[in-house]
Amino acid sequence: MAIYFLLVQYNNLNSIIPMTMMYGGGKMTYVKFEAPKELIDKALEAIETARDTGKIRKGTNEVTKAVERGNAKLVLIGSDVNPPEIVMHLPMLCEEKKIPYLFIPKADIGEAVGIHVPSAAGCIVEEGNAKDIIPDIVAKINELKR
Repeated sequence: MAIYFLLVQYNNLNSIIPMTMMYGGGKMTYVKFEAPKELIDKALEAIETARDTGKIRKGTNEVTKAVERGNAKLVLIGSDVNPPEIVMHLPMLCEEKKIPYLFIPKADIGEAVGIHVPSAAGCIVEEGNAKDIIPDIVAKINELKR
């Protein structure tokens, strides 16, 4: 585990605050739970289906707007986003709006939403043909959070 330090200035006094974040295969501090591979694959399948037959949003800004408006049905958050501040607010927003979310590697999210580059976040706005898959994913997410 690598420990990084953040230099903060308060009233012209410098203080050093240790920030413990794991890099290189470790868990980022904002990742609240880890999903099994089967659930991740099912969520990626759902977003790919919704991409073709419904509506999705990709990228942190679009996903944040969809969550704030209450339009998102399922949110995928990058588990390896650096700097983490880019997506750190999304789990709290999703909890507040009672929207299910999962942590998935950003490269997988990018491929699933169809942009072929890593994406920090993605969400389903209209399910399309993924309507049958999403309730099962949501039930499994709720089990993981307990």
